[in-house]
Amino acid sequence: MDFSLRSLSQPVPAVEAAATEEFYAARPAGRGPECYDDLLAVRAERDGRFVGSDRAIVDSVRVDGRVVPVRIVEPVGRPIVGVLLHLPGGGFYLSSAVADDERNARRADATGLTVISVDYRLAPECPWPAAPDDCLAVAEWLIDHARERFGTDRLVLGGFSAGATLAAVTLLRLRARGTAVAFGGAVLEAGTYDLTTHSPSGSAVFDDYFVEAYAGGVADRSDPEVSPAYGDLRDLPPTLLVVGSDDVVLADNLLMAARLSAAGNRVDLRVYPDVPHGFSIHPTPVGRRAAVAVDEWFAERMASRHQWGAC
Repeated sequence: MDFSLRSLSQPVPAVEAAATEEFYAARPAGRGPECYDDLLAVRAERDGRFVGSDRAIVDSVRVDGRVVPVRIVEPVGRPIVGVLLHLPGGGFYLSSAVADDERNARRADATGLTVISVDYRLAPECPWPAAPDDCLAVAEWLIDHARERFGTDRLVLGGFSAGATLAAVTLLRLRARGTAVAFGGAVLEAGTYDLTTHSPSGSAVFDDYFVEAYAGGVADRSDPEVSPAYGDLRDLPPTLLVVGSDDVVLADNLLMAARLSAAGNRVDLRVYPDVPHGFSIHPTPVGRRAAVAVDEWFAERMASRHQWGAC
């Protein structure tokens, strides 16, 4: 058997691979903030770039006296077939809820899903467990109110980068409450699932500012609500993991896929060749290919005749 990384990679036509390689060769290397002052500068620059879409409905969810802002994008020209709870990325210290409006609109139109993006609280001003608390609140609100609000109780979950970490934690929390079965599937894109110093992704994770900002005050970062790879992963919904072969958190995703599979869940791991962290939202042929594949996976979950949450 061939268990090399290349054997796990998704097939990509040579012309698409070449165009994608050109994009990254011309793209300046990015870096995250190294301190709070850096973060404030990054936020100011980001706030100036993203104004959102007129299609997004700015709303809020009220649960147990707490108000969580959300952005809602509904499909145009087709009926609503389900609701996608979307948890944006941003290293726990930046939110991409506004930045994701256009992508969420494209996904809504492609799938018939209403997309609800959570503007969870950010670190370091509001460190763990603020963000997972907000995500759980919206998930529980959807379980109770999706049918009356959107005409369907078919729910799926998606998270990108830090949002994928939060999505995994949200599923574990829901499973502990006996309600994870309400979600018929989850897509986890390039998440970090072990924030301890033992992270398989190494110093790219545990030495990065985002870990200190988000979980610096946590005594034991192997707590599954911080590092979901350490959790009891049984009885979770079918899950698609998407990651690039050059992603700094590739090892985390390989670990999470193995842990989910060993726990008896239905798992689909898709590794795309020669692309870095965040590739699935970048304007490249390989990024678009991955985005369409996620659309198709969600559509398959909506069309499934199996009971929600079953394998």
